[in-house]
Amino acid sequence: MALTREQMAMRVARELEDGFYVNLGIGIPTLVANYVPDDIDVMLQSENGLLGMGRFPTEEEVDPDMINAGKQTVTARPGAAIFSSAESFAMIRGGHVDLTVLGAFEVDQNGNIASWMIPGKLIKGMGGAMDLVAGAENIICTMTHASKHGESKLLASCNLPLTGAGCINRVLTDLAYLEIEDGAFVLKERAPGVSVEEIQEKTAGKLIVPDHVPEMVFAD
Repeated sequence: MALTREQMAMRVARELEDGFYVNLGIGIPTLVANYVPDDIDVMLQSENGLLGMGRFPTEEEVDPDMINAGKQTVTARPGAAIFSSAESFAMIRGGHVDLTVLGAFEVDQNGNIASWMIPGKLIKGMGGAMDLVAGAENIICTMTHASKHGESKLLASCNLPLTGAGCINRVLTDLAYLEIEDGAFVLKERAPGVSVEEIQEKTAGKLIVPDHVPEMVFAD
């Protein structure tokens, strides 16, 4: 079975380390805030000017003035800071973010990413992605492995205009966790019940498959 959005966020949360400053992009990455391990201390950043983002609020906690970059209401953890988006982007461009988690339309085997939004849709333009991929060295890209038409999003070369070149080193899809090394996708883990053959079939770029590819395990 393919991973749910929540399971993808849970898997990304395992990559968080104590003391990290982490930028969460729009979409699946925002869900990571709900799954930060209790035994580590991280500061989640939203590009609109919030450092110290907490989990999503309950009905009683909703504050319409407290939102993330995707216009979703969020909470703030103790020690949080609110500042202008200009200062937020200065933090991003200055390389002060330890980990960036963002979505994409396409990623290729050379670490290129295409994440421009489609004109006329709800979200327009590339948002902060161009700054994030240029200012961060540690990036996890979350996406579906294939389009709704079954076309692979993990390519030999991106078809869409690039948001960044040679900047992506890790990809988590609804089918697998992969790392990009030496011009190829390296399969590290697969979603529970998903076969290596299915991942191979839906990966258009060069894919290296180790002798053993473990299944991801999620607690009940």
